Parts: sequence; structure tokens; C-alpha cells
Amino acid sequence: MVEVLKEQVYVIPLRNTRRAPRWRRCNAAVKDIRAYLARHMKSENVKLDSSINEKIWEHGSQKPPVQIRIRAMKFEDGQVQAELAAEE
Repeated sequence: MVEVLKEQVYVIPLRNTRRAPRWRRCNAAVKDIRAYLARHMKSENVKLDSSINEKIWEHGSQKPPVQIRIRAMKFEDGQVQAELAAEE
């Protein structure tokens, strides 16, 4: 069993996806989330849950959310798993 080293909830801003062409904004948002988690959790091995993908693509490829709330867990082997955090 792999033990969780760190668990953190992040509110990731996705406003910078406006720099991408309209039809590619959700793809840019997913890349931004991976880069944000890699930088803050200090690991390149980032796995995103399907709930994150569904939330980003909820309004189509041209309109991702402005920010997203994610719960990330880093394990002993260096892997980071992220899922959509519950709204409070």
C-alpha cells in the first residue's frame, strides 16, 4: 500500500486560457492544471480524475471555467492524483 505524503486543496485560476484560440481553450486549461500541480506538488507524474475533465468540458471546448477547485494527493512513489474538490 502506497502512503499519502501530502494532501492539499488548490483553487487553480484558468483565466490565462484566454490566450489560446477559442476552439482550443479547454485543452489549454487541462495543460495548465497539470503544469500548476507539477509545480506546486513538485512531481512530474500527475494523474487527473475524469471528474476534472468533465467539469472543464461542461460548457464545450470554447468556454472552460474561470477557476477550478481541486484536491491533490501526493504519494510516496512521487505520483500525484487529483480530483474535483467538493464545493463548500
